[in-house]
Amino acid sequence: MVYLAQSQYLLLLLIVPLLFVAYALYLRARRRRIARLGDPELVATLMPEASTGKGWLKITLLALAWFFFVLGLSRPQLGARLKEHQSQGVEVVIALDVSNSMLAEDYSPNRLERAKLAISRLVDRLQGDRIGLVIFAGEAFVQLPITADYVSAKVFLKTVDTESVPIQGTALAEALMASARSFSTQSERSRAIILITDGEDHEGEAVEAAKAIAEQGIRIYCIGVGSPQGKPIPKNGSLMKDRQGDIVVTRLDEDILQEIAGAGNGKYVRAGNAEFGLNPIIEDIRTLDKEQFNSVVFEDFDEQYMYFFGIALFFLILELLVPERKARRKLFK
Repeated sequence: MVYLAQSQYLLLLLIVPLLFVAYALYLRARRRRIARLGDPELVATLMPEASTGKGWLKITLLALAWFFFVLGLSRPQLGARLKEHQSQGVEVVIALDVSNSMLAEDYSPNRLERAKLAISRLVDRLQGDRIGLVIFAGEAFVQLPITADYVSAKVFLKTVDTESVPIQGTALAEALMASARSFSTQSERSRAIILITDGEDHEGEAVEAAKAIAEQGIRIYCIGVGSPQGKPIPKNGSLMKDRQGDIVVTRLDEDILQEIAGAGNGKYVRAGNAEFGLNPIIEDIRTLDKEQFNSVVFEDFDEQYMYFFGIALFFLILELLVPERKARRKLFK
């Protein structure tokens, strides 16, 4: 399979026919100038070394050189063959709260964006581990199935916002259960859930869900985002208000998150501006048993542009070696 990494450069191939058109116009103008001097056939006998055929040959070689140079610029690549990849690590599912309360500006620029930045940095530190992403508000969805493709993980993460889940609220129990169902392995000591939320549970039953999940050997870690004092929620250039017209203030509920972490045999950390809380959790996850993972991945593409540049250079050198005039005939043999 051939893949062009920078196919936009193929537009430069439009110059190829223009080279021939420009040369044809040049020859036409040249013939007109010669016609002004006298009879064209007589002038041709006075210039026996002039060669129109050599000119067309040179312009053809130049066009070929340009053609292969442009193909090189488009970076042809070969590869895309599937191969089996083996790695050792753990599986981590991150359950990220995307409810409106995560727009509060306890952190810069807000809770949600600060959490996404921390997760992105976490992905950069993974080596052989698998990661999955569950987003939740009033209900939970698997945003990214468990994978070792860290590039895709960061791409999916960028698309997450408070509009990703249509129903508002904070269903912690549903988020935990959706995360537990996301694992691809049944190992009892290589799975962990990291719950990132402000802890305002609108549904209840989160602690009971955490206990049931812990019985499967899955550890649950919680990161509390926000402040106990609370912050208002920005919305459409103003502040969100309730039905009575009062400004809604969202507060970090550490008690529920500590209970969930305790029931899940994990750990609770409050996120800070400098240290979001993932580092101590990751250090703890590193102590879990590593499992052997087999996955099918694409091989890296092999760059082929240098061969096209070489062909282009070959035709360019040929063009330079072709003389513009006919070879002189010897008067005496």
